[in-house]
Amino acid sequence: MTHAETSAPMNVPMNPYETKAVLPGAEAHGALDDLARAFDAFKAENDARLGQIERRTGVDPLTEEKLARIDAALDQARARLDWLSLDRARPPLLGGGAPRGDGIAEEHKAAFDLYVRAGESGGLKGLEAKAMSAGSGPDGGYLVPETVEREVLRRLAERSPIRAIAGQRTISGGSYRRAVATAAPGAGWVAETAPRPETAGAGLTEIAFPAMELYAMPAATQTLLDDAVVDLDAWLADEVETAFAEQESAAFITGNGVSRPKGFLAYDTVANAAWVPGKLGLVGTGSSGAFPSANPADVLIDLVYALRGGYRQNAGFVMNRRTQAAIRKLKDGDGNYLWQPPATAGTPATLMGFPVTEAEAMPDIAANSLAVAFGDFRRGYLVVDRAGLRVLRDPYSAKPYVLFYTTKRVGGGVQDFAAIKLLKFA
Repeated sequence: MTHAETSAPMNVPMNPYETKAVLPGAEAHGALDDLARAFDAFKAENDARLGQIERRTGVDPLTEEKLARIDAALDQARARLDWLSLDRARPPLLGGGAPRGDGIAEEHKAAFDLYVRAGESGGLKGLEAKAMSAGSGPDGGYLVPETVEREVLRRLAERSPIRAIAGQRTISGGSYRRAVATAAPGAGWVAETAPRPETAGAGLTEIAFPAMELYAMPAATQTLLDDAVVDLDAWLADEVETAFAEQESAAFITGNGVSRPKGFLAYDTVANAAWVPGKLGLVGTGSSGAFPSANPADVLIDLVYALRGGYRQNAGFVMNRRTQAAIRKLKDGDGNYLWQPPATAGTPATLMGFPVTEAEAMPDIAANSLAVAFGDFRRGYLVVDRAGLRVLRDPYSAKPYVLFYTTKRVGGGVQDFAAIKLLKFA
């Protein structure tokens, strides 16, 4: 079964690999209207629930059930809008290849197409020999054309929530290293003729981000490969997109750094009042596994202002959909909902004016959980990609299907510990 058949929401038209239909703008606007109507219904029902609590009559179970249904519809409408926005922004690969005039790139694309369809690797061997590549031939596969690699990385930036908001570097080696300051250089004020004592220098340390191997293994029938109309570049990008995005998303959040990137929740933490470089600052809710019963929104304000002003300008929230559903019910002191749906298609929902990134790998609200993160992830978290996407064709292991063992190398970790703060439900 193809990626297009498994990941598209219901009632959204499927796109075959042979063509790239452009979804009309009216469909995205319709999805945005559905989301707005669902949120209006959610607010009305939640207001009724809050009114029952204030009257001390107890919440009607029917009200809770209806609110849960509307909340689910709200999530579905948001998912449909996101899917339409991503699909409309995705350019076709059919006939794309390399820019005209780039003979080597066009030759690479043609040789790769022949390798995928028929297993003929002579052309790719010759090209990698010309490029003095360290290709390992049948043992390690061959590099995909540069256009396909760029498209896969672009799609990952749209589908992998942390990659979409994090800083990114492309490297040619196995690890990315950089020096960071552990302390600011000494400085001070002096009079015109006063002595200038020597000041302490800036402390430096090195952090490294090794690129770990990530793989996917899509399968195709020989009939699909023999069909000359099928765009195999687009097929391969579609097949590995979801597998890579899901694995990356979890690793960038909770990865332990062993054979995978180190997620920001895997680093040591400390109460924000005692924050030191090398650890992430925490803000507690003051209530185990929940928001405080009185003025629950205040802890979100505390979290926002735990971040220094220079980071807040480009900051945003990260949480999963269940945490977002709980936060949707919160209001400020004037009775306005803190969470707001996206104003236009392709833009995120906001919480107190800051964008919300939905990441399913974030933990649920529970005792001592770190269910909400806030910060400037562009400066705080770094994703490192090693150039090159390899494909090994395997027609033997799963007959009658042909497997394509596809690998890329990616790393990640926190690069600025002052740029990310966490909300702990404790």
